[in-house]
Amino acid sequence: MASPDQTNQRDSLNDVESKYPVSHSQLPQAIFAAPTIANPGPLGLSAFALTTLVLSLHNAGAGMPASSPSNVVVGLAAFYGGVVQLLAGMWEFRTGNTFGATAFSSYGGFWLSYAAIFIPSFNILGAYSAEGVAATALSHSLGIYLMAWALFTALMLIASHRSSVGLMALFFFLTITFILLSASEFNASEHTKIAGGAFGVITAFVAWYNALSGLLTQDSSYFLLPTGRLA
Repeated sequence: MASPDQTNQRDSLNDVESKYPVSHSQLPQAIFAAPTIANPGPLGLSAFALTTLVLSLHNAGAGMPASSPSNVVVGLAAFYGGVVQLLAGMWEFRTGNTFGATAFSSYGGFWLSYAAIFIPSFNILGAYSAEGVAATALSHSLGIYLMAWALFTALMLIASHRSSVGLMALFFFLTITFILLSASEFNASEHTKIAGGAFGVITAFVAWYNALSGLLTQDSSYFLLPTGRLA
């Protein structure tokens, strides 16, 4: 049997608990650190730059006629410029960068679609060599294809106007490259194709500059590369 003092003490505790109820939500919660996500930008830019450089050197006639086959770029377009850049775009979604995700995913898709043109199992070129198809049909179709990408790139140029000078320069030169390559297909002009290849080489080096500026951080480098932030 409880003594009167014990009874009074228990009643006092009950009064305190009823007056100051303890909520489970007020209990300390375990704190977990968010996983560190690396910057996928340099990877996507590097994949785009290298694939663009190889194709543009062929288009510019570097050491070979501009009309010579450029099928060596198919592997790069499928795996490095295509798959790797597409993966970089997916990781940009994870970081919350809508612009980067749209750009990398789209140009990854561009390189995959470009590679598909030259892969025999897709039979894209075979359809244009069939009997009854005009000899200029392939060039006209490629002109439309490249012009559509020029329009998309122009939209990306507009969307990048508050990013950096380096990124705007990339989309500016890429827009010019697509326009020249499209015009070369519509007009069967090798000189225009060479000009498009030259602008493509410039585009590739601008992309590599942007990639290097993302790799050279204060933690990993003794110097930084300015990109001319506009935001």
